[in-house]
Amino acid sequence: MEKFDLEKGFQEIWKLYEATDRRFAETDKRFTETDKRFAETDKRFAETDKRLDQRIAELQECIKATDRQMARTDKKIEDMFGKWGLFVEGLIYPSAKKMFQERGIEVVHVSQHVKVSRNGQEGMEIDILCVNGDCAILIEAKSTLGVQDVDEHIARLEKFKKLFPEYADRKALGAVAGIVIQENVDRYAFKKGLFVIAQSGETVKIINDAHFIPKEW
Repeated sequence: MEKFDLEKGFQEIWKLYEATDRRFAETDKRFTETDKRFAETDKRFAETDKRLDQRIAELQECIKATDRQMARTDKKIEDMFGKWGLFVEGLIYPSAKKMFQERGIEVVHVSQHVKVSRNGQEGMEIDILCVNGDCAILIEAKSTLGVQDVDEHIARLEKFKKLFPEYADRKALGAVAGIVIQENVDRYAFKKGLFVIAQSGETVKIINDAHFIPKEW
């Protein structure tokens, strides 16, 4: 090969090396920029994580505060309904004798909040108990009367004589009362053999029809 050709070949090879070096330099620069971007991204993720942690902590505190507020509200509602229940009892108690006398049942004694617990057995509380020598009438008073209240009172009547053996020789009758009576609950109670007492003006009355025959337990 002639000298001229060799020099020309070396020059071309050198140019290729120079081009390759430039490409490597550019690649290194790109990697450096990418590393920098990754570092910035990591920093942003770290900042985002920190903000998320702070927000989660704030939300957890809000949830705790809401739970505390709801607990206080539930207590107020419970107290309010308890007071309404006492209000219903307060309406029924002075009217009980007259109401049942109009139904042909002579009541000689009326008691409120009658409680019992025998031999470690499940206890019972009766809101209002009306008695005479022939029968005992258990009245359950609610601010709002629902089906569950009726069923619970029937369960109460079923174990009444077991927990109150002093009334074993009497007929046990049941009555439920409410300022608000949910739809068709009165009919449901009628079918179960219970008297239903509802508000009437400033007093209360039994709303069963004149032909109603109460169930005896």
